Amino acid sequence: MIRHYVLRNNCKNSSLFSIDSDIIVSINHNVSASSQVLETGHEVLVPVLCSCTGEFSQANFTYRVTEDAALSEIACGVFVGLVKSITLAEENRLAENNNVVAGSLLRVPLRCACPDNLSSSDGVKFLVTYPFVEGDYTLKVGKKFNVSVEEIWKANHMDPSPTPTVFPNTTILVPLKDKPFLNFNIPVSDPPAPQFLPTMPVEKRAKFSQLKKLYIAASVIGFSLILAVLLACSLYIKALRSSRKNTYIRGHEDIKYSLCNYSMEELKRATKDFSQDAKISSNIYRGVIDKGEVMIKQMKFEGTRRVIDVHSKINHWQPGDCLSASSAALHWLRRTQIAFDIATGLHYLHHSVVPAYTHLNVSSKKVFLTSTWRAKIAVFEQECESSTSLHGTGATKEDIFEFGVVLLELVSGREAVDGDLLSESMRFLRGGCNEGGCFDQLRKFVDPCLKDDYPLAEALCLAVLAGSCVEDDPLHRPSMDDVLKVLARMV
Repeated sequence: MIRHYVLRNNCKNSSLFSIDSDIIVSINHNVSASSQVLETGHEVLVPVLCSCTGEFSQANFTYRVTEDAALSEIACGVFVGLVKSITLAEENRLAENNNVVAGSLLRVPLRCACPDNLSSSDGVKFLVTYPFVEGDYTLKVGKKFNVSVEEIWKANHMDPSPTPTVFPNTTILVPLKDKPFLNFNIPVSDPPAPQFLPTMPVEKRAKFSQLKKLYIAASVIGFSLILAVLLACSLYIKALRSSRKNTYIRGHEDIKYSLCNYSMEELKRATKDFSQDAKISSNIYRGVIDKGEVMIKQMKFEGTRRVIDVHSKINHWQPGDCLSASSAALHWLRRTQIAFDIATGLHYLHHSVVPAYTHLNVSSKKVFLTSTWRAKIAVFEQECESSTSLHGTGATKEDIFEFGVVLLELVSGREAVDGDLLSESMRFLRGGCNEGGCFDQLRKFVDPCLKDDYPLAEALCLAVLAGSCVEDDPLHRPSMDDVLKVLARMV
């Protein structure tokens, strides 16, 4: 019979696995007494009794939750990857994203490994389930247990060439012929690269050459079909253009848009004679023309040419409602989606329009929401500059600052007036308080309409991101590309 051990790296092993602490002391030479308090990261061996029932070999335990936590936090924080959150969810019939309240009793199935002919023939008598942590690599694990890397991969049924790779919070089996003994006198050295990639067998490529030929043939045929379709479309468009008699406004290189003229009477009917009900802001009205909702803006004649030039280079949209219309209607997911939409729009202007443009007037009053709560940035109010010049580079940082102010308004539910919200947020983010005090201040800063119905970690992340956007030194502000990468993880 093969005896199974698990390796743990915190100080709650005996109570966690319902094992007498004297047993822990007897098999771990780095533990002197059962009353010894172990520091976090102190590795110990814990013997468990596994049995092969059904599909898996496992040892069953129960764990009483000490504080409200998600299953993923329990799996990674308490059991350090020895059990997966999806396994806890299946065993306890819970959704994987559920939070578990303090005092709840969870069934914890710790997966082991059934002995096989391969292990028995090599004289393996003990198996250790080893959880990888940051800084571990296979050679280091082998030195800890005085076993070769090849034996480790053989026990895990993985081909050692090319070298398999693993991530933190995953486990491997370490086969041993004698009782486990941890060697802590290992010199510190850099791990070989690459390491910490997914633990999965490398797929065999038995018919790679045949598949390669098939892919090449399919690519050639597909490319030929695309060329044929493009040629047919170009001929059709050319014939269609020659038959049109309407007048179009041409850009620098080709036709993009046609202009529609509306009389003042039509605009009055669309906006109910520019009534207050149709008014969105000081010079913008909501209207309906040809059963379609449009935004109508009053502006000076000399500003129309610049607006037409800018909008001829970007995609158009029709806004439905203003960002500041109702704070209570904006739950947390909507707020993160709005922040992501605004960042996407600014990223499009900075990096996708040729030549690149900067908005220079981003504010909550310039953001409009569609009927599906998607945010759109309103038309420009100031001169747009090319981001290829030194002035344009500084102007993009101006957009970043204004975006940070809007982000603070989204989190707090308050409008930034005379810099009050900005200065308050800076005191909160740079106050140097302890961890508990920071979270208390964060809860006071977040919009009370949310009623604590939001992830505290995401709120802190948005507040810190907004703080970096409104840094006094433009060089310390992130790029819109960096902002978009952070927000993309939340939506």
